[in-house]
Amino acid sequence: MYGFPMNSRIIADDPVAAFQAAHAKLQKQRRFNNILFSCLFLIITAVSLYVGEVRIDVILSDLPGLFRYVYDTIPVMAPQTALEDFREWYWAFPKWLSLLFDTIIIALLGTTIGTIGAFFICFPASRNLVKNSWVYFFNRRGMEIARSVPELVYAMIFVFAFGLGPLPGVLAIAVHTCGALGKLFSEVNENVSEQQIEGVQASGANWPQTIRYAVVPQVMPNFLSYALLRFEINVRAASVIGFVGAGGIGQELMFVIRQFVYTDISAIVLMIIATVAVIDISCEKLRHQIIGDEELL
Repeated sequence: MYGFPMNSRIIADDPVAAFQAAHAKLQKQRRFNNILFSCLFLIITAVSLYVGEVRIDVILSDLPGLFRYVYDTIPVMAPQTALEDFREWYWAFPKWLSLLFDTIIIALLGTTIGTIGAFFICFPASRNLVKNSWVYFFNRRGMEIARSVPELVYAMIFVFAFGLGPLPGVLAIAVHTCGALGKLFSEVNENVSEQQIEGVQASGANWPQTIRYAVVPQVMPNFLSYALLRFEINVRAASVIGFVGAGGIGQELMFVIRQFVYTDISAIVLMIIATVAVIDISCEKLRHQIIGDEELL
């Protein structure tokens, strides 16, 4: 009984004792598993720290240098001349704002193109929607390739191919977004109600019609929610890929970092943080609105 070797007479005569014995053995096995996994975790952590050359003494000794660097980026502002000091701090505000707008456009275009690609590739990549295993396999592997390579690497490749500017950034974000959202979309597809699919197919619908009338209405709210979430992520990614010349505010940030213009670094970083915060809050409200509309349906 329960997979534990017990005397059948004990079980018949005293089921409480049998249960307690089984429970005690189960607890013993659980403690053993916990100790085993804890040891494995500590070993893996130790090996990772060694391979990653993470040394606590080095971190503690060089930590003041980090604080000094951050302190150097803070501008000197006196109460009497605060307005003039602020204007001097953001001396290139129109230029930075234009580059920040470019970053948002790069993220928006990349997200849009990637979402469209993910929408079309996710249905043949859903196990419950395709019968041909080869179609499923190749679409899944294609999405894995697209999302496994970081946006920064894609940006470097596209910069080499198309030159400096926003285009490589848009393409890099679009490719990575297609792979990431394609996986999420396909997993949403695999949780749809089979009854609606069977009902549409029973009426004589072909595969595209089944997708259009049975699957898309069920998954569209989740698709939109994931797309908005991805846009938030891509705004941050678009700021980083500018480091390799893919346009946007990241390209200017990399320049001032290399030139050690400390106050410009803090000014640009604060603009990026404020922009990302506003976009995050706006997208969050939109996602909740979409989810709320879905629940009302």
